[in-house]
Amino acid sequence: MSGYKEKGWQVLHQEAGPGLKLFRARFDDMRNPRNGLVSRMVILEAEDSVNVVPVTADGHILFVRQYRFGTGEYTLELPGGIVDPGEEHRQAAERELREETGYAGGQWAYLGKIASNPVFMNNYIHHWVAQEVELNSVQHLDESEEVEVVSIPQDEARQWLVQGKFQHPHTVNALLLFFFKNQG
Repeated sequence: MSGYKEKGWQVLHQEAGPGLKLFRARFDDMRNPRNGLVSRMVILEAEDSVNVVPVTADGHILFVRQYRFGTGEYTLELPGGIVDPGEEHRQAAERELREETGYAGGQWAYLGKIASNPVFMNNYIHHWVAQEVELNSVQHLDESEEVEVVSIPQDEARQWLVQGKFQHPHTVNALLLFFFKNQG
């Protein structure tokens, strides 16, 4: 299997595709190192994103319930969003937490990053935890957002994770990192 990596996929041609609301499409004509055939791949270029596992002083994790257009359903997920140009990902995490929930402060720690979807996207999601956050303002939502803040005890959130109740992969990844790193 290492032979494939050594030969590598060869980019023969790149072409800009349409700009989308959150992404820029790109078409890459790639040569397969295994068989030499050329395929056109679609890549979605995007800024990195962040999400936060916000934990209150009483040990609850704050989630946000919002409508997701792709699945046509409301999801329960961690607060987060896109890193603005020129912004550090921790700053973006603090901003997104404040905007979506009104909570801020606390002790912050980086949980790690993971590719959003390496099949066809080029960006990463940075996961943060903020312990002992406090409500200190009102929500400041974007015009296309409708967000309900939901507080869940950590033990219940862990059960929901194991039961597959969280459908957003970024939330699942962050909670796995959070619970694994907090097992001591």
